[in-house]
Amino acid sequence: MPARITHTYPYTKIFLLGICILYIIIFFILDKLQFSPIWDEPNFWETSLIFSHSLTLPKNWLQDYQELNTPLPFVIFGFLEYAFKGGIFAGRLFNFVISFLITCIIGLPINKRGKEAFLSLCGLILFPYYLWLSGHLYTDIISSFFVLIGFLFYIRSQNILSGISFILAIASRQYMLVFPVAITAYEIFSYFKIKVLTYQNSKQNQDDKQYKPKLIRILAPLIASFSIFGWFLLFKGIAPQAAITERPIPDVQLNWWSVELNNSLYFLACVGLYFVIPELILFCPKLNWRNLLKRKNIFLASILLFLFIVFPPLEAHGILIKIAGFFPSDFLKLILFYFLALLACIRFSYRLNLSFWILVVNSALMVKAYPWDKYLLPLLIVFWYLKSMKLLDSQNILKQ
Repeated sequence: MPARITHTYPYTKIFLLGICILYIIIFFILDKLQFSPIWDEPNFWETSLIFSHSLTLPKNWLQDYQELNTPLPFVIFGFLEYAFKGGIFAGRLFNFVISFLITCIIGLPINKRGKEAFLSLCGLILFPYYLWLSGHLYTDIISSFFVLIGFLFYIRSQNILSGISFILAIASRQYMLVFPVAITAYEIFSYFKIKVLTYQNSKQNQDDKQYKPKLIRILAPLIASFSIFGWFLLFKGIAPQAAITERPIPDVQLNWWSVELNNSLYFLACVGLYFVIPELILFCPKLNWRNLLKRKNIFLASILLFLFIVFPPLEAHGILIKIAGFFPSDFLKLILFYFLALLACIRFSYRLNLSFWILVVNSALMVKAYPWDKYLLPLLIVFWYLKSMKLLDSQNILKQ
């Protein structure tokens, strides 16, 4: 057995024991996952029952499908009901097990990354929606799991498997589109960067030959991104027509040309609160305060201030907006949101790496989404995973 595995083996056992204890505690806190359905669970369970009568899709399922997101989680929940007759408990337990796997993927102390993995997992667990969603019949955990697996395969250059994972993520929730799009943007940017450098160094032909086999890195996430159009064609819109007529839908999603920049600004504030601040506390990085006064940061702060003045993010749902509710005026709320958003922008503006593109594409798509803290979950899972692998700030995260 290699020395590095032997060295971490005792810590792996301790980690697994600790995580098992944590999940057992959560299991009992949530009444063994047998509490009465709450929030969106009754609707989600009713939809899941559509797929619980056989192993094939019902003929007229689109007419009865009244959910705004893509159906894979409900198909899974329906199959579990068909196979085990466990009621809503089986679906909740499935989410619970998937959450446990996510926790292990991020936190297992292997490959000499024990400290980074443990601290990264602490950062994820500090996000209050993670463990809460893990014990409920929601779609967030399943879609986030497929996104995480997509990145796990991607950094190992297993691009076809990565693309399939992202297709499944989009089939679980439309917004997961942002992650293969971010990878595509990063790969295209990296390609043209290589082209410029090779041209400058007069080694264009040689380096082009080296890059051609890597074209799959662009094609796999790009094809996965295009899978969203299959769902649009099936739904004849962004969601099934039955869902659009029966479920409340934000006005910004009713028209293709409608955007709300204040939603993106709130999203950036959430990134500052739920990732940047925990990262600063947990990892205690050395900060060069003089760098904060560089022209680039001053320019960035000025642009962000202008956006906050024109598009103030004062309407949202979640913990952050509730915290801001204790402030006596909207002006103070905006100062809080601006400060948090500025932290996020400065944190990810130094390198045009994959993390930068993930944040940019997520923020861009949020102009079409309802501002809610819990929508940050897949991004946080990806960021903490990359952090645990010491890849969050890397220019090239791929294993050759």
